[in-house]
Amino acid sequence: MNALAPEGLRTAAETPPPLRILTFLHSFEPGGVERVALRLHEAWRAQGRDARLVMGRTAGAMKREWPDLNKGGLGYEILGSERIPSSGWETLWMIIHLPRAIRRIRPDVLFCAGNSYTIVAVMMRVLLGKACPPVVAKISNDLTRSDLPAPARPFYRLWLRIQGRMLDRLVGMAPPMRAEIGTLMGADNARIAVIDDPSLAEADIQRLAAARAEARAAPQAPGRRFIAIGRLAAQKNFGLLIDAFARMAGEHDRLAIIGEGAARRALEAQIERLGLADKVRLPGHVSPLDAELAAADALVLSSEYEGVPAVVAEALAAGLPVVATRCSVSMEDMLGGGRFGLLVPVGDAAALAGAMSDIAKLKFDETAARDQSRRFTVEIASHRYLALMEDLARA
Repeated sequence: MNALAPEGLRTAAETPPPLRILTFLHSFEPGGVERVALRLHEAWRAQGRDARLVMGRTAGAMKREWPDLNKGGLGYEILGSERIPSSGWETLWMIIHLPRAIRRIRPDVLFCAGNSYTIVAVMMRVLLGKACPPVVAKISNDLTRSDLPAPARPFYRLWLRIQGRMLDRLVGMAPPMRAEIGTLMGADNARIAVIDDPSLAEADIQRLAAARAEARAAPQAPGRRFIAIGRLAAQKNFGLLIDAFARMAGEHDRLAIIGEGAARRALEAQIERLGLADKVRLPGHVSPLDAELAAADALVLSSEYEGVPAVVAEALAAGLPVVATRCSVSMEDMLGGGRFGLLVPVGDAAALAGAMSDIAKLKFDETAARDQSRRFTVEIASHRYLALMEDLARA
């Protein structure tokens, strides 16, 4: 470029092309990792970056949340042919097909949206070698994984070290994750970033606050309303929640577990066995969650392990206190050191029941909770990710 050319006379060829980011996801099936990745992808496109999205398949209820998918809203493409069912082996499917897409698209950065996708990212490093673009990997779950059987833990720790060596930048979703990533993944501090997980947009916070105010103005039914949100899967341990609810529920208390998954039949059988059919609802996937959150008195998180759960940020935005297991190193930080909720040991039904009984006694400041939720907005996170990726692409 001619250093003497006035800024306004630079040619199009002299203007650097926008950062090209490739995000890869299995499907539009509901999940916190996938929803956040789609939110970031949409924001990057709106900010003028060349953000590309490749999907293993198009199935999934979250498609309803992006109604203009084929009108430039997300600009996605499918890996391989959907005539071949891939849901049962979606990770292998992506490992097989993603290298071809990377060679064709030639991204500046690969975005690995969460722990369930790191095996794909590592395999891209193996299969493509030096042709693999740098990888930014969001660490979406707690890394200690105390739920794993003892014989499996050494292999899991080895796998974390492999990821720490092969992935270029590791992003923790809250400040306490920095030390955990450094210790367990063996990454030096220069390769670790902390970006609060963008579970929300400012518009979501305003909408949830309005829904809460409207619900408060309506006549209130007797009893307490508890809500839990997540896939009906072993990680979420909703069986523990149902057990805890059975121990503490009064005549008019109610519990709604919002989500869908393979554990539905087992949970339905447990509800029936405990005589809770008139107290516990399993309505499946619900979107938006505004009405459910607005009608609740507390969110309950019974998980075995988590990263920085999006549902907690959503609950704070809706003005709800939280009862949660110590399923993440970040949970204490999210809940403001006890200002916004109560924490109990993982797997302890009696302690969970006690906290559910006591949550109404918490001196809960709804305005402060909503301010806390603003940490987790895409307006903040998308710019921080872009700064990180642009530095990495220039290195």
